[in-house]
Amino acid sequence: MRVTITARHCTLSEEVRERARELLGRIGKLVPRARAAQAIFSEAHGTASVELLLRATRGQVLVGHADGADHRSALDLAADRVRRQLDKALPRRTGAARRRAAARQGSPE
Repeated sequence: MRVTITARHCTLSEEVRERARELLGRIGKLVPRARAAQAIFSEAHGTASVELLLRATRGQVLVGHADGADHRSALDLAADRVRRQLDKALPRRTGAARRRAAARQGSPE
């Protein structure tokens, strides 16, 4: 998965960039066949904002936007919003599908 980090009208520390790569990598593992992830950091009138975009197959795009006192807190809020969207979007295994998956792994249900 390709990860892009953009800073608009602000400067980012390497720590915040690394945190963004780590969070996007973790979230990307939850999406089957994720293609690209993008984090856009900006600052206006003393408010830090972050927008996360996660592109999956079939044109699905998950977007999380958050404002905060600093970029790190805004990044965590935006990541939580994308995770909530993933919880709603990912198909849930129920009944027979869950039993087949458990049988393939060799563990009883």
